[in-house]
This record gives sequence, C-alpha cells and structure tokens, in this order.
Amino acid sequence: MSKPEKHVFVCAQNRGPGHPRGSCMQSGCAPVFEEFLFELQRRNLTDKIAITNTGCLGPCGTGPNVLVYPEGVMYGRVGKEDVAAIFDQHLVGDAPVARLLVPAEVWG
Repeated sequence: MSKPEKHVFVCAQNRGPGHPRGSCMQSGCAPVFEEFLFELQRRNLTDKIAITNTGCLGPCGTGPNVLVYPEGVMYGRVGKEDVAAIFDQHLVGDAPVARLLVPAEVWG
C-alpha cells in the first residue's frame, strides 16, 4: 500500500433518533460514504486517496460531515450528489468546494 496524498474521513457517528446533538448517521452519511468508495474505485485513485468512516468530527448540526487531510478542510451537509464535486475540485484539483465548507467558527 502506498502512502495516500489525501485522506478523506466521513463521519458515521450514530446517536439515534431524538438525541439533542443529532448525528451524521441520522443525517444520511451512509450513502455519502458509499459514494466516496464508488468514486474512488471508478476513478482508480486507490493509490492516491484513502477513504475512512469515522466517529464524531464535532459539528453535529452540519452533518453529514467530511474532513479532508492533509489540508484540514471540513465539509458539511454533504450529500451523495456532492461527492463527484469534492473529487473533481478538491481531491484531484486541489481547490476546496466553497459551497460545502463548514463555517470558520467550527474550528474555534
């Protein structure tokens, strides 16, 4: 396995219905994660990009959340339909997708 150039973390936290913080699972992260895996395979980028589902990334109210390293760029309210844009513009093109960025105050 080669060292990835970029690593994508897709929050898969599940707190269950009615939890005051909500969760990315309740916001629909499963199809987003599946779409990232599909695009990774379709584009044959497994040697350059790693995709990992993870626990809570913090801003539960903006889920599904996706975090991309090494840049430390966090996306919020990501839908399955946004994954191709993240691949095209950010993972391949090195330009974050501005419309999906979480507010700057998320990082404190």
